[in-house]
Amino acid sequence: MNNDFIQYQAQTSPYPLGMEVSHAIGSYIYDTNNNRYLDFVAGVSACSLGHQHPRVNQAIKDQLDLYSHVMVYGEYSLSPAVEYCKLMASLLPAPLDKTYLVNSGTEAIEGALKLARRVTGRSQLISCHNAYHGNTMGSLSVMGFEERKQVFRPLIPDVEFITFNNEADLEKITTKTAGILLETIQGGAGFIQPENGFLKKVRQRCDEVGAMMILDEIQPGFGRTGKLFGFQNYDVVPDIVVMGKGMGGGMPVGAFTASATKMDLLSHNPKLGHITTFGGHPVIAAACLATLKEITETTLMSDALAKEKLFRELLVHPLIEEVRGKGLMLAAMTKNADITNEVILKCQDRGLILFWLLFEACAIRITPPLTISEEEIREGCAILLEVMDEVAQKV
Repeated sequence: MNNDFIQYQAQTSPYPLGMEVSHAIGSYIYDTNNNRYLDFVAGVSACSLGHQHPRVNQAIKDQLDLYSHVMVYGEYSLSPAVEYCKLMASLLPAPLDKTYLVNSGTEAIEGALKLARRVTGRSQLISCHNAYHGNTMGSLSVMGFEERKQVFRPLIPDVEFITFNNEADLEKITTKTAGILLETIQGGAGFIQPENGFLKKVRQRCDEVGAMMILDEIQPGFGRTGKLFGFQNYDVVPDIVVMGKGMGGGMPVGAFTASATKMDLLSHNPKLGHITTFGGHPVIAAACLATLKEITETTLMSDALAKEKLFRELLVHPLIEEVRGKGLMLAAMTKNADITNEVILKCQDRGLILFWLLFEACAIRITPPLTISEEEIREGCAILLEVMDEVAQKV
């Protein structure tokens, strides 16, 4: 199968891991030789309830028996999508009460950027160095990593960059700024949390100049940091919140939420200000609804903080310089990229799935399903430490 994978399916890197997957359940993925791998990555934070979660699977099956796609987004009232958006409004702080459902996180970013320009009538967008918000042209334009962008230029003009946690840079947010887009916790840069009330200071500056504060919750969202959304840890409310990944329990989806007053601007002057055929797909929306209910009706969010504590207690090793992040959005930082690469690859050989971050080459991604058990955490950390002992002998 790998030969056909390489020959017929477009690749994202020269050296894909190439695991031939047979099936997955709970916290484990199985290959076609029936080898079992403990999943500490969860589809890069997307499989928030693990694999084949019964509540999500049942919701998908039940909806398939009723109807699948019937009309382009925003024309018909479809129960799973309506119920989902209503529940989301009840869980988010005011004035975040209207949600636009799309197909992916990067598409949600596109919609949020358009909304900021539509609300303000301004053009300038501000993002952060080492930010990652997706790979479509708009999202790429606000990516703060030139190496990934240069061959695709020209991109969207009038984009400015600041440094995350640098308060002096907030002066760049002016009356020309439509919106500033921030990851609540920087992902690709190395799971960097806001410090010294940085997000609150961004909020204050946006209020002063009339700019939109957009928070990208595509990775931190849906319980991964101990709250439904990461921004709820920092006593701040954005104008627009963007979500994806863990939202669908492994299904492809994204969304952006703002006040009804702001969101309704996309419906006129011009009409169809943002459109999508498959956004709000009823089967996907049913999976999202089941995922959201499971996360909010159980102790999974508070459990994420207890599990973080366990990870931090276990992941003590001379090769680990620090563990960054919050909840189950963690990165073990090694001394250099060579160590990180060797550890990740050797761990897969031993039955533990780890992964890289986009821009921080020393980071080992640890973003398991929220449903991972304490026993599975101990099992995976034991493999990781054993591999690190072997690698340390050569360093």
